[in-house]
Amino acid sequence: MKIRKAFKLALFCLLAGIVIGAWLARRPPDSRAHAADYAPADAAARAAAGDELVIDFADDVDEAYVRQVGARLHLALRPVSRFADADRIYVATPEPGDPTGAASDLAALRADPRVEAAEENFRLGLPEDALAAADEGIPDGDAARGPGAFPNDPRYGEQWHLDQIHMPATWKAATGDGVVVAVVDTGVAHTEDLAQTAFVDGWNFVNNTANSDDDHGHGTHVAGTIAQSTNNGVGVAGVAYKARIMPLKVLSASGSGSVAGIADAIRFAADKGAKVINMSLGGAMNSQVLARAVKYAHDHGVTVVCAAGNDGRGKVSFPAANPGAIAVAATQKDERTTFYSNWGKQITVAAPGGNTRGDPSGGVLQNTRFQGKDDYYYFMGTSMASPHVAGVAALIVSQGVTDPDAVRDVLMRSARVPAGMGAPPADYAEHYGAGLIDAAAAVKMAQLEQGEVELSIAGALTLAVVLLLRRRRTMGTFGIGGVLGLIVGACGLFFLGRIGLGGLPGAQLVAHGFPAWDQALLGAASHGNPLFYSALVPVGLVALLYSVKGLRGALAGFALGVAGHLLARLILPSLSVDVRWVPLDALWLGLNAAVSAVVGYLVARR
Repeated sequence: MKIRKAFKLALFCLLAGIVIGAWLARRPPDSRAHAADYAPADAAARAAAGDELVIDFADDVDEAYVRQVGARLHLALRPVSRFADADRIYVATPEPGDPTGAASDLAALRADPRVEAAEENFRLGLPEDALAAADEGIPDGDAARGPGAFPNDPRYGEQWHLDQIHMPATWKAATGDGVVVAVVDTGVAHTEDLAQTAFVDGWNFVNNTANSDDDHGHGTHVAGTIAQSTNNGVGVAGVAYKARIMPLKVLSASGSGSVAGIADAIRFAADKGAKVINMSLGGAMNSQVLARAVKYAHDHGVTVVCAAGNDGRGKVSFPAANPGAIAVAATQKDERTTFYSNWGKQITVAAPGGNTRGDPSGGVLQNTRFQGKDDYYYFMGTSMASPHVAGVAALIVSQGVTDPDAVRDVLMRSARVPAGMGAPPADYAEHYGAGLIDAAAAVKMAQLEQGEVELSIAGALTLAVVLLLRRRRTMGTFGIGGVLGLIVGACGLFFLGRIGLGGLPGAQLVAHGFPAWDQALLGAASHGNPLFYSALVPVGLVALLYSVKGLRGALAGFALGVAGHLLARLILPSLSVDVRWVPLDALWLGLNAAVSAVVGYLVARR
């Protein structure tokens, strides 16, 4: 009889949580615009690629089948990199005496059901004017910001672009601690103001080596915007300065790279733990192989951020225009979009990109190695706007909002109308998307919304238990300990960021419910660890500590809190979590939420 009642309670709690969560999860309709269907490269792109093809085989294809295709079509196939075998991305060139030619080879490849995409291996590059560097007459940057200034980086005062997205207020709540951001670019040089920035292993997809150093300058500048060493008394600051950079070199010293290399780098990033990818590159041509790589990353829980392009026209570049990518337009000091920024229906948000025409200090200032010199340079371009968004995305991810669509949603809903604009014009969305990003608003939204929902659902479960046990005197043991246990299990002190304490040591841990502690303890790439996102710990603690009567209230509250947290992740798209190594996330979360709720009820009942 007791078991039957317990299961009835679990079902009731589950249904109550679903109803409450569904109401709290109401969101405005998705305003994202999607790119047109894939289009083959035109004659100009084919000419640039020569006879080289890129082939994306199905991932389950074996090496023998690849060799068979090569022999049948007289193609010499080679993996794009040492990592490409797993993803089955190959570059192909016709063998001498090929009787058909590239066009016939493409037709045959596209007709093969085990080939997911095949096309000319054309090249993409840096947007035009991406390196409008202004380095003449700029001071050396040794001015002090005064005692107690935060950040104490001497040239922070020149970084109008960080003030534009409200960074000083944001750093009190989040710093991007532990989130891996892949910089798919010209590589990253270890300059003086990246000395305290954390790196993870990357790769050079141009030369197929582990040396992903920057021989251009663009990628290092981009990485600086994302995670420049900050408050170190040197140079300038970065958006998510405790994030970790994964340098992926796909562009040569001349600033161009192949579709094959870029697609392989995207998959590498998704497979190696990156939670955010920044691509300040692109072109007018759409690529099926590249679009599939963006989708692969998105489907593996990675937020992909791309520059919209610097052509000053109403057509967003690729891969920014691909579904699954966040396309970023560029603003200048007065918060208007710049003369060079592309626009169109695919624009998601706008961010500071700078404008150095007539005023060098109107660019985005970061530390890089440019033309052989390690210094501080003002660059302009959507290339500079994109990493601002990637940095804010890392801040959002660090708060436990990890689903790419949820990150996009927070970025869009927290964006603001530029200062002094008044009523947005009719074409506002095509130039700004949802608006100018606001880092402080985005982080607070991520923190408060999930905490409020988790606490509400856990509170509803607890209320159900209180009502069921209202006639039992033993319910009095729940008390203060039960409330504290509920908070620890469900949401933690989620309001710390709101009161400016989110950046304190340990805040990343205590500002979240217990299941989300996996991110603080194991790193952002480990978010969704099944040992945390389960009933294992509540059950284990009850087994160990149930005999201590004074702790029973806290144990009951903790179990109910964990149940509420798991239900919130099950119900709300904005809080969805990919439970690692578990094929059916929804079933896993639902069953473990029910077990935790039953455990909480049984402990409180006794």
